[in-house]
Parts: sequence; structure tokens; C-alpha cells
Amino acid sequence: MNDRLPPLTALRAFDAAARHMSFSKAAEELNVTPAALSFQIKSLEEHLGRPLFHRLNRAVELTEAGRALAPGAAEGFATLQAAWHAARRLQDNTTLTVTAGPALTAKWLAPRLYEFARAHPEIDLRFSATLRKMDMNRDDVDVAIRFGHGTDEGLYSVPLRKEWLTPVMTPELAERFTTPHSLTEAPLIHDDSISFLDPPCDWPTWFRAVGISFTPTHGAHFSNADHAIDAAAAGVGIALGRRPMIIKDMIEGRLVAPFKIAVETQARFRFLCRAGEETRPQVAAFRDWFLAEIEKTAHISDQFEIIPVEDIPPE
Repeated sequence: MNDRLPPLTALRAFDAAARHMSFSKAAEELNVTPAALSFQIKSLEEHLGRPLFHRLNRAVELTEAGRALAPGAAEGFATLQAAWHAARRLQDNTTLTVTAGPALTAKWLAPRLYEFARAHPEIDLRFSATLRKMDMNRDDVDVAIRFGHGTDEGLYSVPLRKEWLTPVMTPELAERFTTPHSLTEAPLIHDDSISFLDPPCDWPTWFRAVGISFTPTHGAHFSNADHAIDAAAAGVGIALGRRPMIIKDMIEGRLVAPFKIAVETQARFRFLCRAGEETRPQVAAFRDWFLAEIEKTAHISDQFEIIPVEDIPPE
């Protein structure tokens, strides 16, 4: 049996045809004629010594050999594509693609990006505001800012400051609801984007932190943290806001946090990039700027008694 690998062009033709289950669509993808693609697959079959497709009247089907080859071919080309992207990225010191959640992008990153752009005009910064789980080895992303309990194996990871939550409201609502107990009668806003946290950091948790047993049964629910905070700033109700989502509104006076009790989560934001790429000029510049910006408002945490969630008695 011949173990020598066949030509890459023939394997590429097979991979495209196996994905599309169509020679014509595969030929269109590879920008070749159907006859040229058919010739490449025929040469691959001759190299293997058995057919890879059943040619039907208006369709093709994989043979047993084709089904055995297709997954490995697809994975091989995906790995090769990722390696090629990685090699090209190392030559690019001017483009930086960052992904972060929509809420952090809207409430924390976007208002500060002017300062980074002014300090680093040589960097072409691109943002992808998404919570989709990224594969840093395959997706075309240089830096990810993610929140949660991630282990980040195989990545360069910088855990950021611990996160805490506290009730925030407009100054007008703060005049009406002056004690923690008065919040049991207040219109409460729920941020469902952190419902995955374990232990939970929700309204019942905060109430227990201040010695009150209360589980809200009403109130507006939002799937995005920034929408919950925007609703609070509009006077809709009182939100349990996370530090990075509320700091700008607090500094500018749209929101106040009158009760100086905050619940600290076990989850936190992390700055992530591929291991070894933290020294690339644009990645290092963004990391240093990002960490410095966090420290500019670190003193706000000193205003609160911050209680770790694991120290709060369960229900």
C-alpha cells in the first residue's frame, strides 16, 4: 500500500466536494471548472486505489472510504488555515482585533477608546462585541475580554480586579428609597446575564448580605447588563449593578449607590490572548492601557464594604 500523501490540490478538491456534496458547488468555491475538479478527485481515487464518491444521476454520495477520509481532511485544512493565519498575524504589528461582551463594550470600553486611539494612532483597532465562545487558535481575534469562571488553559490570561455588585438608582429614586429595607417595596430591575453565576449574585443574595430575607417576585428582567443599567439611569427602577457597568454613570451623576454594601462575585473578567502573543506590540499596548484604565477608578471600591458571596449565608 502506498502511504505517500496525495497532492494537496486533490485533497482540497475532495474536501470541498465532501462538504457540499456537489462537484459543481465545490468547483465554484475553489474557482475551478467542474471538469478540473472532477479530474483532481479522480486522481485522488487512483492514488488511493478505490472510489471516494458514488456518482449518481444528479448527486454524489461518499463511499465508505470517502466517509473515512472526509473528517480528517476537513480538520486538516482547518488546522492548516489556523496555522497560516497565526503566521500572518506575527507579521502584522498594526492591526488589533478585540472581542468583548456587548455590555462591557458599551458601558466601559467604548467611552474610553478615544484615549487609546489618541495614544496609539499606529494601531488599527477592530471590535467584535459578542458573548460567543471564541476559539483563540482559529478565530481571527487577537484579544478577548471575558467574564466568568474560565480556566483559560493554553492561553495567556490576566485576571482583572474582582467584581462586585451593589444597588444603583437615580438620585430622585434615592430620595424615596432611603434604607435597604425600603427596597423591598421598590421597582427592582433584574440582570439575567449573570444568572449563570454559582453561587448566585442576585437580589436575594444582596438582601441576605444586609440581613434581610427577601426574594423579589416582580420587576423588569433584561438579558443584557447594559440594558438593565440604562433602564435604571432612565428611572425605571433600581438595578443591582456590576462595577464596570455602573462606574461611568456614577461618576457623571446619573446613578448613585446609596447603600455601601456590595457583593463580590467569584467570577471575574480576564484579559486573554494566545500564549506567546502577549509580547506583540499592539497586544502589549492594549493590555497595558486596559489595566491602567481599570486602576483609574479602583478607588471607588474603597467606598464600599465588599462581602464575598461565599461568606453570605445561603437561603
